[in-house]
Amino acid sequence: MRNGFKLGVLALDGAMLSTLATALDTLRVAQKLAEIRDPQNAPRFETMLVSARGATSVTTVHGLEVHGVVATPDDLDVLLVPGIMHESPGDLLSRVASYDKERELVAAQQLRGVRIAASCSGGFLLAAAGLLDGRRATTSWWLAAAFRQCFPKVRLEADQILVDDRGVATSGAATAVQQLLLRLIAANGGEALAQSVARVLLIDPERQSQAPYVSEALIAQPRTSLSERAEKFLHRELHRDISVGELAEHVGASERSLLRHFRAHYGASPIAHIQRLRVERAKALLESTHLTFDEIVERCGYTDTSSFRKLFKRATTLTPADYRQRFALRAQ
Repeated sequence: MRNGFKLGVLALDGAMLSTLATALDTLRVAQKLAEIRDPQNAPRFETMLVSARGATSVTTVHGLEVHGVVATPDDLDVLLVPGIMHESPGDLLSRVASYDKERELVAAQQLRGVRIAASCSGGFLLAAAGLLDGRRATTSWWLAAAFRQCFPKVRLEADQILVDDRGVATSGAATAVQQLLLRLIAANGGEALAQSVARVLLIDPERQSQAPYVSEALIAQPRTSLSERAEKFLHRELHRDISVGELAEHVGASERSLLRHFRAHYGASPIAHIQRLRVERAKALLESTHLTFDEIVERCGYTDTSSFRKLFKRATTLTPADYRQRFALRAQ
């Protein structure tokens, strides 16, 4: 890449306006700050909305028509796929399937050496185009289960906000694309400029994990009768010790079948999933009650406060006290 770069944001009908605007506005701010810092030698950050269909406008999910869309130029450095609004994972996959020309474009651009990136659910389009096979990637945390089931060849790291693997970058929810933009600005305009952009736009460049924001209740999961029986039992009995054998007996499956089901359905063993649910309960109690952590630990089926504190921090990247300070409901 030269001193600066040219970014094309793929114009998708039904795209989230925030992804389009965030990319264009962030690099516009970077350009202005670069010119203030060094008017004679400022790096050049160019942005444009590009089409795979020869369109001159795009209609966002809000029904807003955005003009100024151009044909994809031959000298792009980065092509960004925006987030795609959807009703469910099934709806998202249907939308991605309809973007045949867009999948062809990103694959062709990648072969030309253009760096490819995706924001939020846009990663599904990259995966459907085969660009993520054998690569590490991330997506919005609530789509992780559906992504993992649909694209088993991708090494999904759903706890990460940004994953960049061999020229193909993916990010979590809509605002996470700012982390990618800061990295591009730093690489092509210097760390000092990236830091200035972060300060002006109030972006936290140290934010690396989605873990503190995860809510198991909101994760889109394909439902099965076995998983529904297991979930009901676990939520009812989470306050006490639960063995895999007891869970298997309750749902009418062998332990081996239960393990296979949980690996395919949750991407984790039954024990690991139970631990996730215990952490999720602790998070809810930290957010909504004044219970002490010892009392919360007891309600989560643990007797060893120290062990559960370590489990909680490993799962969320925060201590229980830090989590409560950040996420406690202010109206308590």
